[in-house]
Amino acid sequence: MKKHLALIVDDEPDICELLELTLNRMDINTLSAGDLKTAYKLLNENNISICLTDMRLPDGNGIELVKKIQQQSNHIPVAMISAHGNMDTAIEALKAGAFDFVSKPLELAELRNLVNSAIKLAQKSQGQSQDSIKQNNSSADTSIQIEKKQTLLGHSNAMQKTRNLIEKLAKSQAPVYISGESGTGKELAANQIHNLSSRSDSPFIAVNCGAIPSELMESEFFGHTKGSFTGANKDKQGLFQAANGGTLFLDEVADLPLLMQVKLLRAIQEKAIRSVGSQKEEKINVRIISATHKELKQLVSDGNFRQDLYYRINVIELSMPPLRERCDDITLLVDFFLKKLSNNENHYLLSSEAIDTLKSYTFPGNVRELENILERAVALCDDQLIQITDLSLQEAASPSSNDIKTTTSPSPLSSQVSSPLISEQHIRQALEKTRWNRKAAAELLGLTYRQFRYKLKKLNLD
Repeated sequence: MKKHLALIVDDEPDICELLELTLNRMDINTLSAGDLKTAYKLLNENNISICLTDMRLPDGNGIELVKKIQQQSNHIPVAMISAHGNMDTAIEALKAGAFDFVSKPLELAELRNLVNSAIKLAQKSQGQSQDSIKQNNSSADTSIQIEKKQTLLGHSNAMQKTRNLIEKLAKSQAPVYISGESGTGKELAANQIHNLSSRSDSPFIAVNCGAIPSELMESEFFGHTKGSFTGANKDKQGLFQAANGGTLFLDEVADLPLLMQVKLLRAIQEKAIRSVGSQKEEKINVRIISATHKELKQLVSDGNFRQDLYYRINVIELSMPPLRERCDDITLLVDFFLKKLSNNENHYLLSSEAIDTLKSYTFPGNVRELENILERAVALCDDQLIQITDLSLQEAASPSSNDIKTTTSPSPLSSQVSSPLISEQHIRQALEKTRWNRKAAAELLGLTYRQFRYKLKKLNLD
């Protein structure tokens, strides 16, 4: 098997020697350059697998090398060696396309982790290139099968741009901030970044920051030792330890209390954590991806979210498009969800009027709402053809006679309760579907339990 070749760019001979020795012990061949001019020459003359470069060089800046490699050989992961504590410089390098960074003085364990991840990424990129060639030579039917495997479905320009950015983000170790409305697929995007990255063989841990009680948050994130507080009967691993080597997805990161924001900032900066009750810090190798549907910039301005943490987690932003901005994808998504809901006996379809109605609906809950609408429609429809009334939309929307789609403003759920859209038959079907579980039936119909009870009473079904 051919050995990997690493390019080391640093004007300090001692650093070059240390890196060469470490990489040689990892069975990786090395070439060294003391300046950019020599580095460019070696890049052109050799098949480089990975590159490690210092920030400050005699004839320029290491970021120039990062950008050059991104333009000419973007399959080569480039790691930046930065001065100790210079996080701003490291973030600048990550935004330019660097794979990761390591601080001086060098810690060999951290360096080995970085190099191993870079090698995995280089191998993965090479494998994907070969798969791409095979796909291009295959039939159209095969490409359809591949499309079905996509986590984020859609042919619209917005989704194509989103998937392209996800592929770029997967080649980096930089923290990613995913913005977007509820139901746009932020966790799916985070999962796809992880699956395409060099960390795909390690855990992907997702946590909703708003669902953890504030008094338990530090223990949940960093773990605790036995006896560290009342009820701590044994050592417990935290989310950071569980995600070690992989990705930690912090959903609704805006809900973190300010005290926890400080501790999270330190964990990201130092790449180390301390369990509750422990006197020792432990190094941690975790990529942070965070998300929220809230306006994080506004929270920073209002003093409810730390600005320094905002800049650390928002090295690169991925904005998820709302469903109303990619209406072309609705038909594809409907087909996908209905196939999931169908079985050997029942194959559900939407009437053309129902499809037109969905295309003119604004989807305040985005893709998640579309899936819920279809689940409810399947439960309520009389046969396998879903009609407009089966959709039970919160918003009355229908195409006009001249095919110009018009949408009225959303009506509150309280007015929907008395709406004929949810009939006695719908309620009975929902109850039968949920084996007469009222709460489950209310959820199926998109009503609160209180609204459902009101409807039961009004129709003398209580």
